[in-house]
Amino acid sequence: MEAAWNRSVLRTNNERLLLDLLRAGGATSRAELARTTGLSKPTVSTALNRLSSAGLVRELGKVAAAGRGRSPVLYEAHPGAAFALGVDIGRSWIRVALADLDGLIVGRHDSPNAAQDADGMVAAVAAVARKVAAEAGVAMDSVLHAVVGSPGVVDTDSHSVRYAVNLPGWGEPGVADRLQAELGTGLSLRNDANLAALGEYAAGAGQGRKVFVYVMVGTGVGGGIVIDGELFPGAHGAAGELGYLPWGTPGTPGTPGAPHTPGTPAGGREERRGLLEHAAAADAVVAMARAAGVADVSTAKQVFDAARAGDDLARAVVAEEAKRLAHGIAAVAAVIDPDLVILGGGVGKNADLLLPLTREALATVTPLRIELAASTLGPGAVLHGAVAAAVDVARERVFEAWQNLQETAA
Repeated sequence: MEAAWNRSVLRTNNERLLLDLLRAGGATSRAELARTTGLSKPTVSTALNRLSSAGLVRELGKVAAAGRGRSPVLYEAHPGAAFALGVDIGRSWIRVALADLDGLIVGRHDSPNAAQDADGMVAAVAAVARKVAAEAGVAMDSVLHAVVGSPGVVDTDSHSVRYAVNLPGWGEPGVADRLQAELGTGLSLRNDANLAALGEYAAGAGQGRKVFVYVMVGTGVGGGIVIDGELFPGAHGAAGELGYLPWGTPGTPGTPGAPHTPGTPAGGREERRGLLEHAAAADAVVAMARAAGVADVSTAKQVFDAARAGDDLARAVVAEEAKRLAHGIAAVAAVIDPDLVILGGGVGKNADLLLPLTREALATVTPLRIELAASTLGPGAVLHGAVAAAVDVARERVFEAWQNLQETAA
């Protein structure tokens, strides 16, 4: 019995090794796989035949051989063996993308977020996901995993979100489980800024960086820390959340920089008094502009547009916003010592105005030399990171599902 078990484990390990090599190296012949792994050619052939029968590997055809030898057959990991969903839930938009196991996006849809409660949010995300899959011609039972990004601190133990104050009801117990049941997939809940950081590492300004911080400034202020290509979440998932840094001088209720008032509702706006998020997010930019006398502004975008158009009052507001961001960046840089800080999000996309002013402000608040850069993925950073994370999980699960079927059949 033990010998049979050992043979089964060895076979599984060989198959996983070959599948991983094909994913990493692309189309490869049996002979090359044997040379790379040290496995015998018959062992490689048997494993490839089994993987091909399962739909995890496919033949690409033959390539011309040098000289008069036989043309080798090339194999590749089948990208359509399963699919993965990336989801970005924000206050204004729900963005969903469907990708194959190569990470190629085969379908995407952005929908306004009109949900007023948790049930509405679950229904809206599921509807968009099904629409994307149907338009791509992919059955939902082929979608093995979904990664959902949202504001707030994600508690992976309870599968819940805290402090997502801009998404009504999203912090209720069981919401993620209801969404998972509605989608019929595996599901991981992640902080949106963390996913954006992963996206920037995979395909944006963070490529090749050893340690960097992504700062998301929009309806809130968040961040993600990437070290050696891996997210650093901290003990409770809150690492990098610049918005929770203290700001201002306590003691003036009702203003940015005022302390939390005891007894106010958990997650409510009063709870955020005295935090950088309350002082530097989009609503704060609008509040500063109105207080400064900038005419006819109701969004942060209008404030930045006015600054570009030469409005001196709006320019002063942008300079103040840069100072507040510099406060947060200097604090996290003193602890993390990143080789890059990337600015993104709805407010952060105004890097043409913010970056020069933030560099100036940093020089006055810290002796550290901090390199700043604009996000190159823009509003797609969260979704890109969600897709990348979901594909990683789906690749594992498609192999595990096949192995489980083999064990059941045996």
